[in-house]
Amino acid sequence: MQPPYTQDLRHCRTPGFASELAKTAPTLARLKAACGTGRYAFLDQPDRRDDLADIRAAAKRFDAFETILLLGTGGSSLGARTLAALVDGGLGLWPLGGRRLVVAENVDPFGFAKLLASLDLARTGVLAVSKSGGTVETLAQLHALLPHLPLGAGQVCAVTEPADNPLGRLADRLGIARVAHPPTLGGRYSVLSCVGLLPALLLGIDIGAVREGARLARDAALDDAQTSLPAQGAALARALRHAGCTQSVFCAYADALGPFGQWYAQLWAESLGKNGQGTTPIRAVGTVDQHSQLQLWLDGPADKLVTLVAQASLGSGPRFDAAGLGDAALGYLDGRTMGDVLDVACRATAETLAKRGRPVRLMAVDRLDARSLGALLMHFMLETVIAADLFGIEPFEQPAVEDGKILARAYLQGMA
Repeated sequence: MQPPYTQDLRHCRTPGFASELAKTAPTLARLKAACGTGRYAFLDQPDRRDDLADIRAAAKRFDAFETILLLGTGGSSLGARTLAALVDGGLGLWPLGGRRLVVAENVDPFGFAKLLASLDLARTGVLAVSKSGGTVETLAQLHALLPHLPLGAGQVCAVTEPADNPLGRLADRLGIARVAHPPTLGGRYSVLSCVGLLPALLLGIDIGAVREGARLARDAALDDAQTSLPAQGAALARALRHAGCTQSVFCAYADALGPFGQWYAQLWAESLGKNGQGTTPIRAVGTVDQHSQLQLWLDGPADKLVTLVAQASLGSGPRFDAAGLGDAALGYLDGRTMGDVLDVACRATAETLAKRGRPVRLMAVDRLDARSLGALLMHFMLETVIAADLFGIEPFEQPAVEDGKILARAYLQGMA
């Protein structure tokens, strides 16, 4: 069965693509053989059922709360933001009377103070997420927040590895509920685990459909390199890197895919940016960035692969009529809908880039829902891991980042 999205590479074929695509066959065979073995934990998440009881039990603890405050950063929050966009449209616009998700990622004390002032803490459940349990930002946020919680530790749930770590010890000491973060699953690959699915369930998202879409994308991708959409994307990135493309633009033509671009940027950057390899991810949103970045993509350095991601929008939204417009110069809008405007903006951008000889990939879903979003999430995790093989690097670690964390702790310890 085909995954619920399409990929169009007509405007970005490049010399070397076919040979790079052929090189992905051993990677696909290895990944397929690893399914169900735990070797690559992200591959196994779509099939998991053993964690659903814990996820649902944790969600039940938040029944009385109308706001969920998620404390986490990077892979601990970006996946949740991406899934939450199915409800808030990527704009932070929550249905009246519906539960909302608020995410605190930074340790800016001024912003944190404003965040606390904006919340009714008696109606706020707190979800603290850190795989290692030692993420300084998350621990600092939680310690700063605890004295202000009317119900104390009873309104907090911690997601961390089932191991001895600072967040786990704090949870055990205060009686905070815990959910086990899969120990072998890296943060930026964790969106299909409790890290992404618990916040999603709290917002009423069908987490079974998320995993179903991911399973469809995975299974369709691992049989044949020639038809594997993630393998094609990885081969394209590698071939274009040889041709001088050092940047990868992810431009979402749907507000609800805006947070996906942030999730993708971390996944691609931290996984591939090693030993002088990789390409730099750039997040963009259409049509906004047609009026800001597009000039550079068209007429600046020819060093970018542009991926445009959209959902079908023709015929959707308000319809315009000539009488209502009241301006003959706007006659081209007569009878068109807002969705028509969005659709042609995306297509026109793609064609304009192609005419300039700039590689542009088109990806689309008929309907952006839990199933199709799960498929897109799996696509880009697979594309990243396959690209890592082509670049000759290990995709699951980030050693350079760890150096900065060690230095930051040393600075804190040395402060007078």
